[in-house]
Amino acid sequence: MKISLLTISAMLHTLSAIGQGVGALPPDTLKTQNLQDVTITSRRAGTQRVGGAVNGVRIGREELFKAACCNLGESFTTNPSVDVNYSDAATGAKQIKLLGLSGTYVQMLTENLPNFRGAAAPYSLDYVPGPWMNSIQVSKGASSVRNGYESITGQIDVEYLKPDNDEGVTVNLYGGSLGRLEANADANVHLDSKLSTEILAHYQDDVGHHDMNHDGFLDQPNVRQWNLQNRWKWKGDKYLFHGGIGMVREQRDGGQTHHTAPNAHHLYKIGVETERYEGYMKHAFILDPEHGTNIALMGNASMHLTDANYGDKHYGVNQKNAYAQLLFETNFTEQHNLSTGLSLNYDYLSEKTTSTRPKETTTGAYAQYTYNLNDKVVAMAGVRADHSSLYGTFVTPRFHLKLTPSETVSLRLSAGKGYRTVHALAENNYLLASGRQLVIDDLEQERAWNYGISSSFYVVLCGKTLKLNAEYYHTRFSQQAVTDYDSRSTEIRITNLDGKSYSNTVQIDATYPIVQGLELTAAWRWNDVKCTYGGQLMEKPLTSRYKGLFTASYKTPLGLWQVDATLQLNGGGRMPTPVDGLWDERFHAYEQLSAQITRWFRHFSVYIGAENLTGFRQKQTIINAEDPWSAGFDPTMVWGPVHGTMFYAGVRINFGRL
Repeated sequence: MKISLLTISAMLHTLSAIGQGVGALPPDTLKTQNLQDVTITSRRAGTQRVGGAVNGVRIGREELFKAACCNLGESFTTNPSVDVNYSDAATGAKQIKLLGLSGTYVQMLTENLPNFRGAAAPYSLDYVPGPWMNSIQVSKGASSVRNGYESITGQIDVEYLKPDNDEGVTVNLYGGSLGRLEANADANVHLDSKLSTEILAHYQDDVGHHDMNHDGFLDQPNVRQWNLQNRWKWKGDKYLFHGGIGMVREQRDGGQTHHTAPNAHHLYKIGVETERYEGYMKHAFILDPEHGTNIALMGNASMHLTDANYGDKHYGVNQKNAYAQLLFETNFTEQHNLSTGLSLNYDYLSEKTTSTRPKETTTGAYAQYTYNLNDKVVAMAGVRADHSSLYGTFVTPRFHLKLTPSETVSLRLSAGKGYRTVHALAENNYLLASGRQLVIDDLEQERAWNYGISSSFYVVLCGKTLKLNAEYYHTRFSQQAVTDYDSRSTEIRITNLDGKSYSNTVQIDATYPIVQGLELTAAWRWNDVKCTYGGQLMEKPLTSRYKGLFTASYKTPLGLWQVDATLQLNGGGRMPTPVDGLWDERFHAYEQLSAQITRWFRHFSVYIGAENLTGFRQKQTIINAEDPWSAGFDPTMVWGPVHGTMFYAGVRINFGRL
């Protein structure tokens, strides 16, 4: 029987679409269709390397489903490149680390628009529910100049579920042994062939009051969050529109438990109330489909309100941000691409403290040229010039090169500069929980160069493909806002760099399918991160020197059962200079094991799992917990897990069209 290529392509597209319901069969289930004597099979990998010159990976829903993935901060369990750590043991603030440096040097994007800057940074990883995400793209090093000048160590871009996905309603329910309850829902409606809309809803409530190390403080705060978005899409032949609005309300309560103080008036309590409102829009005008010529106007705006109490310290902030970009792109030929654009960013930050720089307006222009020789050589060179109302004019050059001499080997080189405006108190307001005095100097704009080299190899071994990746990145700051715990025992000072500051990162990872359905990944990363504190070049404190990762994922032949396990080995590192012997000079290595079992049905799936099965937790997460009103009280010395083993269970249901 003869089957045309067009028919095969249509069948593959149909088969792929069948598996995309959240509660249906797993998104990367093996899909087989028998057409008399022809068998068509397709499989979609959970993590894929992106094409082009920039070194990046796309983490799809198939990979996100390997763990509970309640929010963005919990989405990197199986990723060897990105670490997520607690910033302190009292507020639950978390931060991403990429290339050994904190998440403030990673540009956060939502669907290619900068987001979660300034006041949103400490808790932003909790603002993106896991079931809402379609994918996450992680790129390392200086990225494209198209998205601005702030990317220093890389970019993380979140893609939400789309309004024009299959119509229907899906629900995810989750419960954990530490008292965390979640409910998520998304609903898509196609109003006609061109217009569709989507509702995303999320509710979280932590009802547990756990103190596993018996220090008198909650191991993690109780968080109650409401999160809602409405998104629209209109798709015509020459014009496309995306737009939406969203809101987040969150109450975060932590601190001492009631049995640790003589009466309630003496309790050290932490309360953080947040309201966030945001909206976005994208307009695309297709001028010449054959040459990919188009003009786009896109932008977003947000208002972020936080009212926080840390013991007897009060902090409030009102941040307003607006961003707009006009861009033009065209392919002169198949080999030559040009992208140019203009951008405008406005930040207003009103804090209930002395603030000398509440406003900044930055206008910019960029041009980026890409040369592609049959995907064998891809070179991307870009430059942008920006003018800040605070820092004047500055130029951002970036260059990426990809060489693919054969189908089994590829090599990438990159170099670029990045800048960042520091909102020190807004980005680090959790430091107010410490008994130390927080001192913030008059800070300059941060500046750094990033250089990288990476390579990928595909080796056929025993009839299967072994995927190998190796990379090295160097980041060097010429100006940096340094958080100094070391110079004075009674204060935490955020000051300008006076000396050297750099990061070296080496990573090797390999993925191999042992047998059908069983895939193993092993990775090793080494960090050399140093900065000058009080005139002395030292290791950056609370940063692991290395990380090892081993993951195993097994799926039964029909894709009805899936078992996933992840083992992490986190290396030791330096602690801030000890005060009166209250903590050791270094912390030691520790391991963590997590696992999940998923049973897939036609219209729903059930999963059970556990985190930190090894049970390891940092014994002393809070210094001087018995005297929280003293200058020696400090909950920011966190380098490991703050709670022990946690079990969870959940169900994903696809109701289809209602």
